[in-house]
Amino acid sequence: MSRINTCFRELDGRKALVGFITAGDPTLQHTVPAMHALVAGGCDLIELGVPFSDPEAEGPAIQASSERALANGVTLRRVLDLLAEFRQQDARTPVVLMGYLNSVLAMSDFAERGQGAGVDGLIVVNLPPEEGGDLSADLARHDIDLIYLVAPTTTQERARMIVSRSRGFVYYVSLKGITGANLGQADDIGEKLDDLRRLASLPVCVGFGIKTADNAAAVGAHADGVVVGSALVELMAAHADDVAGAAEALQRAAQELRRGLNGIE
Repeated sequence: MSRINTCFRELDGRKALVGFITAGDPTLQHTVPAMHALVAGGCDLIELGVPFSDPEAEGPAIQASSERALANGVTLRRVLDLLAEFRQQDARTPVVLMGYLNSVLAMSDFAERGQGAGVDGLIVVNLPPEEGGDLSADLARHDIDLIYLVAPTTTQERARMIVSRSRGFVYYVSLKGITGANLGQADDIGEKLDDLRRLASLPVCVGFGIKTADNAAAVGAHADGVVVGSALVELMAAHADDVAGAAEALQRAAQELRRGLNGIE
C-alpha cells in the first residue's frame, strides 16, 4: 500500500493538511528544513513544486517562487536530490511532486528515479487524462500515484473519467483561476464535492485560494483534505535570508491551519 493510501487510512476521518512549497525557493538550503517544519506543524502530506519557466496555473507568489528556484539552478534532478535528503529522516510522510509535463518528459527514467528518491505521487498540471495512460502505467510500476485535477467547470461525465484514472486522491481546484486567488463560497464548493464524491471512491483534497485557518475549516468541512500553497510560499520569501526563521514561520503557520481543521473534527 502506498504512503498516500496509508496516510488517509490512518487519518481515520481526520482532515488531511497538505502543505505546498517550491523546491529550491528561496534557496536550496531552505527546502529540507521547511519540509520537516511543515510535518512538525501538523501537515499530513507535502506537495513539493517542481520549478518551471511557464507555470500557467500559478498566481504571482508561486510564479515568483519558481523563478527564484530556477535562478538557483533547480532542476527536476535536484528536486529528487532534495527529497532523498528529506527521506533520510522522514520515511513516513507522503510527498507529492507538482509540476508540468515538459520537466517529466525530459527525464526518461523519472519513475525509477522518483521511486528511489521517495516520491509518492505526481500532479502534472497540464497533462490531460486522455493522454496520461503511458505515464500512469509507468508510475504505477514504481508505486507512484498519478493524481489528476478536477475543476469547477468540469462536466460530470468528464469528472467520472478523471476520477476513474486518478490514484492516491483527487485534487479539486476550488476556483476558476490561478493559485493565490481568493477563495469562493465554501457552500458552493461543498455542493461540487458532494457531486464528485458520488463518482469517486478516493479521498478528495481541495486546493487554490486556501490561505487561513478559517479558509481551511470552511473547506475542510466538505473535503477530505485541504492544500495550502501561496500563503506558505510567501512566508518562505519573507525569510529569504534566514533558513531557521523560515522553518519556524512555516511550522507556526501549519499549526494554525491544523487548529482550524481540528475545530471541525
